Amino acid sequence: MAIRVVVNGGAGRMGGRVLAHLLEDPELLLVGVREFSGHPAQGLDAGRVAGKEDLGVRVVAHLSGVGSEIDAVVDFSLPAATIELAGEVAARKAALVTGTTGLGGEERQALMDLAREVPCVLAPNMSVGVNLLFKIAADVARTLGDGYDVEIVEAHHRFKVDAPSGTAVRLAHEIARARGVPLDENACYGREGKPGPRKPDEIGILAVRAGDIVGEHTVLFGGLGERLELVHRAHTRDNFALGALRALKWVVKQPAGLYDMMDVLGLR
Repeated sequence: MAIRVVVNGGAGRMGGRVLAHLLEDPELLLVGVREFSGHPAQGLDAGRVAGKEDLGVRVVAHLSGVGSEIDAVVDFSLPAATIELAGEVAARKAALVTGTTGLGGEERQALMDLAREVPCVLAPNMSVGVNLLFKIAADVARTLGDGYDVEIVEAHHRFKVDAPSGTAVRLAHEIARARGVPLDENACYGREGKPGPRKPDEIGILAVRAGDIVGEHTVLFGGLGERLELVHRAHTRDNFALGALRALKWVVKQPAGLYDMMDVLGLR
């Protein structure tokens, strides 16, 4: 039986790519698209939103407007919208896959509370390649040791509202954990003036915003006499969408709990 899915934010840039790939996957069945109240897509057929023929599935403002049973919801939206969605997901006893970034402490706590009731995948980046980068970067940091400086540079399109990216922050956390140092005491978010010599455990994180860059992340390990760089470039949003669908198929088989793409991909 196909997995019954609702796409939250299905009329957006990222949600639209999820919607397009979902409609091509025989293991998944679209049963609803959710957008915020007042969105111009409200009431339209989801097929029209996806640039296809009518599907008989309407864009609704709340999950209560979805008449079918729901197995899972995939979400790419804003923090406030994700938290509002979490309550509706709990009421429908559906699994949740969310790639929303910029979540604060209270918002993360709301998802942790949700995960006590239903399985939830929370990942700042759904790309398979990026999640492999998390593991590789930690392994490299652990192997190189303290003699190499770490700098993370991320670049995204001009419309991205949070900085640094959730992916860059996750990279910094993984590297700090591998080196056995607290990130909050060693993160450096850009430099200006005369900051003085670099601290030994400093992890630099720089955000670039320009044009239509989908997403680029570089982790630089600089030693005396050599430099090692790990680079991931996203050419389109399709890799994030396909990763989210992979997470959907995995999470519906799991017990309640909070997971990420490292769990989905078996990289723990």
